[in-house]
Amino acid sequence: MTNTDTSRSISRMPNPGQFVPELGDISAALFRATGNRSVPRTTMSLVHLRAGQIVGNTYLTVLNTGFLRKAGESEERITAVSSWTDAPYFTAAERAALALVEATLQPAPPGKERVSDELYAQVAEHYDEKALATLTIAIGQINFFIALAVIGKPQPVASLADEQWD
Repeated sequence: MTNTDTSRSISRMPNPGQFVPELGDISAALFRATGNRSVPRTTMSLVHLRAGQIVGNTYLTVLNTGFLRKAGESEERITAVSSWTDAPYFTAAERAALALVEATLQPAPPGKERVSDELYAQVAEHYDEKALATLTIAIGQINFFIALAVIGKPQPVASLADEQWD
């Protein structure tokens, strides 16, 4: 039997922005840096969803699933992010971005780089220099939020407007 009581608090800590108000500035700066439209917002949400799946974090997976639904993405595409390598729903550019986030977040095979020259070249085929820099920042952005999500364990929400912290 599963617990379906969503009113129960699961956050480990209160909103860290209460104690470090600069967090709002950092968050806003990261969203501005990735909002230059050189990489489609949908692609960034796919990358962020995959990152949440890789680290096994419900907050990040629910939030980015919500972003994708609001953007009109199909349930097939959203569901298939976890198995994107054999799913027919993604463009070559999206596949390159998903491969890049996986390489960044997962350990490299022994003696290998996480992001090989081959992978970098594959991603660069689909993204110009500005877009590649933006995609790199978007991966860094999700890594920043991964720490807050896995340590603080905010409430899973489908929108940033919803209450995330107790």
